[in-house]
Amino acid sequence: MYEYIKGKLTEVTPTYAVLETGGIGYQVFISLTSYQKIQTEQETTLWTHFVVREDVQALYGFAEKEERSMFRNLISVNGVGANTAMVMLSSYPTEDLIGAIQTDNVNLLKSIKGIGAKTAQRIIIDLKDKVGKIEVDSQIVASQNNTNKNEALSAMVMLGFNKKAAENVIDKILKENPSLEVEPIIKLALKSL
Repeated sequence: MYEYIKGKLTEVTPTYAVLETGGIGYQVFISLTSYQKIQTEQETTLWTHFVVREDVQALYGFAEKEERSMFRNLISVNGVGANTAMVMLSSYPTEDLIGAIQTDNVNLLKSIKGIGAKTAQRIIIDLKDKVGKIEVDSQIVASQNNTNKNEALSAMVMLGFNKKAAENVIDKILKENPSLEVEPIIKLALKSL
């Protein structure tokens, strides 16, 4: 119904923003991700999703269309309502959620408050084909390989290498080949440093 609202930010909190446009102030519920992007703005545009239930009418707003698209995908899953979807989008960036769904990362989804094992599996099953259509670049996939990255980085620091330099090299390695395990990452990093 409402595609977006563009206006003056008269109030912004981690959970909602008030946008004034045409003399009307719209309370729009936002995620922490959107909050971080708009908190210093005086004017902004929020891509919206309007929810009507018998007990409430609410506007949900997103700083980016991709986040709104992910929200809509999440609420299409049985057992995931608008509030749960907002908690998920506040817990992880859209790219991380897409990566978790595409790589069957149940543990990442279970780490979100209110998401149990069954719901996490249902989200993956229901959305894998939908979010699989979204183009995910290697940098996003690399962010899903955080465990391998962190283990490799810890090993490099323990070997006496500068943490920032080692992290840059490991990021470059994972961007080129995101499926590498810890040992090959360390070997390639040692050759590069």
